[in-house]
Amino acid sequence: MTRIISGRAGGTVLDVPAKGTRPTSDRVRESLFGALESADLIAGARVLDLYAGSGALGLESLSRGADTADLVELSAPAAALIRKNADRLRSAGVGGVARVHRANASTYVEAATAEWDLVFLDPPYDATDDEIARVLTSLAPRLSPDAAVIVERAKRSHAPDWAAAGLEPERDRTYGDTTLWWGRPPR
Repeated sequence: MTRIISGRAGGTVLDVPAKGTRPTSDRVRESLFGALESADLIAGARVLDLYAGSGALGLESLSRGADTADLVELSAPAAALIRKNADRLRSAGVGGVARVHRANASTYVEAATAEWDLVFLDPPYDATDDEIARVLTSLAPRLSPDAAVIVERAKRSHAPDWAAAGLEPERDRTYGDTTLWWGRPPR
């Protein structure tokens, strides 16, 4: 069962697509969001959740005080579930704005004009390193100066090519079979 861990909608259960997604575990999300909150990266943030699946990362951000979340998912059934999950957060009193975009992550970022403070990339395990590098390269000019970019992949995956995208690696952390890589714009 996937749920919102903390914030205004803490405990709210989220629907998860029946197939084709791999939700971030509660344990990983709890550690990730603890680090994000201690770095003061959530309150008032403009969030982008690419390969959103159930929307858990973007919606968790809204529950904890982010202003907006753009949730990008190619699968029509998954995008419909994200809308339903976002409605649950609104019913729980979450005031941030959730915008669901049914689109390919790379195509969405290439056409975007928005600027984001916090970005999550949780691509399918079979996404290639080149695909992730393209998304990061397109994303770099859309980041605020103090933005954080979190890439979630299998532990056996290569680290993102931050340099090719004009970004800098910040840290990484492994939880079981999952690794989170943190990057940011150069300072």
